[in-house]
Amino acid sequence: MGHRHDTGDNHHHAVDGLINLFTKANNDLTVVHNRLEKEFRQIYPDNANPMKLVYRIKKIQDELPSLKEQCRELLSAKQDLIDKARTNIVGNRASLQRLQTSMGVPVISDSEDSAYTNFNEVIDEWTLQVRSRTGDEVHEGSEDINKMLFSAIVN
Repeated sequence: MGHRHDTGDNHHHAVDGLINLFTKANNDLTVVHNRLEKEFRQIYPDNANPMKLVYRIKKIQDELPSLKEQCRELLSAKQDLIDKARTNIVGNRASLQRLQTSMGVPVISDSEDSAYTNFNEVIDEWTLQVRSRTGDEVHEGSEDINKMLFSAIVN
């Protein structure tokens, strides 16, 4: 039984030695870190300090997945808003034209309705800008503008 006790003591001495080695290494790294930080503060302005840049890059890398997800949510909400606005405006415009026709009032054509024309131009310009950023060709139809915009911003 005394033999096991010695083995336990040897094990503790080995662990103690390892802990001391790690503690010394940690202290040495802290000293080096502090010296580098002091030297860099003296040499570089704050926005060019290599250590601060590394920290900023790491922080950005850590936050990027969350930022991408927030962009997806924002762009999805934007697309929903555009789709609902277009549906409501087109639907209201059609109702107004039917009402004008039933009352015998001249119907205003698309080209004469400046508010409607401006609305469509804004959406079309936005779509073209997004497509030009992503390199996609202009196609008629209901493409998901969010995906194009997201790839232009994030990638």
